Amino acid sequence: MTENYRKNHKFILLISFNMKKLAILFLALFTIGSIQAQHQKSKHMKKKILFVVTSHDKKGSTGEDTGYYLGEVSHPWEVLHKAGYEIDFVSPKGGTPPVDGFDLKDPVNKEFWENTEYKNKIDHSLQPSQVDPNKYGAVFYAGGHGAMWDFADNTELAGIASKIYENGGIVAGVCHGPAGLVNIKLNNGKYLVDGKKINAFTNEEEAEVKLTNVVPFLLEDKLKERGAKFEKSGLWQNHVVTDQRVITGQNPQSAKSVGEAILKELNQ
Repeated sequence: MTENYRKNHKFILLISFNMKKLAILFLALFTIGSIQAQHQKSKHMKKKILFVVTSHDKKGSTGEDTGYYLGEVSHPWEVLHKAGYEIDFVSPKGGTPPVDGFDLKDPVNKEFWENTEYKNKIDHSLQPSQVDPNKYGAVFYAGGHGAMWDFADNTELAGIASKIYENGGIVAGVCHGPAGLVNIKLNNGKYLVDGKKINAFTNEEEAEVKLTNVVPFLLEDKLKERGAKFEKSGLWQNHVVTDQRVITGQNPQSAKSVGEAILKELNQ
């Protein structure tokens, strides 16, 4: 009787011990699976895109109004928003930036302007100090003549763009937006645009709108000074170039194509 009891007791203890081992094993496997699933999810989560818009509202001493050019925001926004990317806005001063090229006959402009979420976002644009570059897979500098006065010398914005690029992200701009690229430096001490094919509002286009002697510098010339291999087409022609994760477009007519080029690069 006693011997049977001991055997049964040992058998019960053995089963109990093995059940505990199995429970620990299952828990470990579940935890590993959970971590892997979270890792896979985080890998496939889309990073946001940061749009930079100007806070400057006058064309030099002319007294004429300016700001960000609406079509240069709305057309890339449409491409990237419909592809499922979330977009944030930053401007040198934050808050509500001035707008130029306000044409609601353009259906894409109208769609953007009447989108409650994004109209609220751009009207409450972030200040550079509020931006965490690690959250973004791309930064896009929208044009509008105002950019010529407050993009190039903004060291905070340049630092954000440099960080995004060094993290493997994309830096883009259209028309006068690449004014924001002229002073971006990388960790190796070189200018971002140095040795790269770059495109922006041309000297001929600036002359055509009679602002050659109004803007603080000629964008084409400044980019060349920084070592850019400047490319261009004729007046108001759609021209976009991509080189080593830097995407630039020549004028308002290039805005949608810049958005498409950003999307293509993000999907690679």
